Amino acid sequence: MKVQRFLQQHNEGITLASGSLIVLSFLVQRGLQLANVGAIFLIIASIIGAIPIMWRAYQALRVKVISIELLVSIAVLGAFMIGEYHESAIVTFLFLFGSFLEKKTLEKTRHSIKALTQLAPTKALVVKGQATEEVAVDDVEVGDHLLVKTGGQVPVDGVIVTGAGFVNEASITGEARPVKKMTGATVFAGSFVANGTLTIEAQKVGEDTTFGKIIELVEEAQDAKSGMENFIDKFARFYTPAVLLLSVIVYVITRDFPLAITLLVLGCPGALVIGVPVSNVAGIGNGAKHGVLLKGGEVLDTFSQVETVLFDKTGTLTKGTPTVTQSYFYGDKMESLQVVQAVEAESDHPLAQAVTAFAGQKNVPAVSETKVISGRGIAAVVADQTVLVGNAALLTEAQISLNAAQQKQITMIQQAAASLVLVAIAGEVRLILGISDAPRAGVAESLAQLKQMGIKQTVMLTGDNQQTAQVLADELGIDQVYAELLPQEKVDWVKKFQQTGKVAFIGDGINDSPALATADIGIAMGSGTDVALETSDIVLMRSDFSSLVHAYGLTKKTVANMKENIALALATVVFLLIGLVAGYVYLASGMFVHEASILVVILNGMRLLRFHVKQAAQNKVVTPEQAS
Repeated sequence: MKVQRFLQQHNEGITLASGSLIVLSFLVQRGLQLANVGAIFLIIASIIGAIPIMWRAYQALRVKVISIELLVSIAVLGAFMIGEYHESAIVTFLFLFGSFLEKKTLEKTRHSIKALTQLAPTKALVVKGQATEEVAVDDVEVGDHLLVKTGGQVPVDGVIVTGAGFVNEASITGEARPVKKMTGATVFAGSFVANGTLTIEAQKVGEDTTFGKIIELVEEAQDAKSGMENFIDKFARFYTPAVLLLSVIVYVITRDFPLAITLLVLGCPGALVIGVPVSNVAGIGNGAKHGVLLKGGEVLDTFSQVETVLFDKTGTLTKGTPTVTQSYFYGDKMESLQVVQAVEAESDHPLAQAVTAFAGQKNVPAVSETKVISGRGIAAVVADQTVLVGNAALLTEAQISLNAAQQKQITMIQQAAASLVLVAIAGEVRLILGISDAPRAGVAESLAQLKQMGIKQTVMLTGDNQQTAQVLADELGIDQVYAELLPQEKVDWVKKFQQTGKVAFIGDGINDSPALATADIGIAMGSGTDVALETSDIVLMRSDFSSLVHAYGLTKKTVANMKENIALALATVVFLLIGLVAGYVYLASGMFVHEASILVVILNGMRLLRFHVKQAAQNKVVTPEQAS
């Protein structure tokens, strides 16, 4: 272990020393005409460079693996034995230098994870009475009250108990624009308070925080191998011994020892072995940077093949909270808003909350009397006026008539599958509201873009009623709708669509978890439940459909990049072997091309770090081939 640790710590120094000795040998031999001295430098360079390579070969043999290092070691020994010291020195240097470049470039592809880790909070200000105490974030317990000032980092997941401000959640969602947070809002560990002072109550600490889970999920994903990667590993396991056997056969037939040694080096599948993992790591790192968590290389493979996408409705295609989408006023608008807010503030019904949020009034009149009429709405007395807030039946019972224009507006609201709220003050209709769960911004454009990129059909699976679901589907351009479904019935539909190809299901609630787990790819909105996040394969931290478009385009681009690297690696091996037979490739020059091919596939994989799908603008759709 000491030897291995020493070689790892001084690998760069050994590479530098080997290269320096080769240069020094060239200067001595060519400049001073001291061939013997130059040869000594080459021998030393060969020995220094061969030690770490042979050590790795030995470690691999201990676990019964014939590695690339073993082939290089045999080739170096062979060159050394026949006195080709410049060949042995250059081969060892190029191999070490290639390993150095591979290490540095792989470190760069993992930059997203390193950046996330560095963003992890380390300190917290715990409120104790009238004072605060700075403690390590690991010492914070659930229920503690923490103070976070402007410029400070939120140390845990929690709820704001006092204060308000703007919070930058880029480390969680990838969205750099600060979000306004008020009392009662949820904040996440790793985010920063851009403006304001907050006191939060800790709900999740340590590894249980959303930020902690993100780091854990992405680290696990980058270590997980794709199907293509597993294939390459198996291929290399058989390919490497085959090259060793082939070189022995070549020597037995030709008795040309240098040729057999050269074949060993040039047949090494270095670029083939590294090309797929670097694409895998870079693709997952890109996703993390853009708020898309891809849980492993297998997810990249599978999602790129998906042609059918199934969607939950509420909280997935829609925002999940009812909002006023249509409004018609009669008479004094301000008075109507103040009165309706005063009345609806008496109720905790979701529709009432949507109305009060829409009204947004601070100064409201007092409500002296309130009566809830089941199935109808609320009757109240506000400023000595009778106020009715509810559905059409409530007004009919009160013998309040609607004119033709108002009837037409009600019909429009009902055709839009929105909930209807009528407000009458002193016997006159003053306000008509349509309330619905509005679709998320940009969903229609994103779905159209997905179809341009290869998705063949989109399907809505929802527990909502058929009319409401169909109206939304028509608005968003969804191909098929199956409504009024129980969780098990959603699973049945997932299985049915799987009979025709790969299927992705997107949801956010606990009731979506069975379908998420059943689908070939389960995709959870970042705003969803913990169960949905755990059972999914992909998490969209921003909870928007532009992230879905990016994820799909990224997986297709990553898989294509893997195939490019495989083709490049195989083409290099074929070129070198043909060149060896034709006589225009030798050990040192072949090794240079071999190591250069490794660098090329690494750089090709790193292009994924800059990949970004341009979002559709209105009716114009941009495909991933036009992006990156």
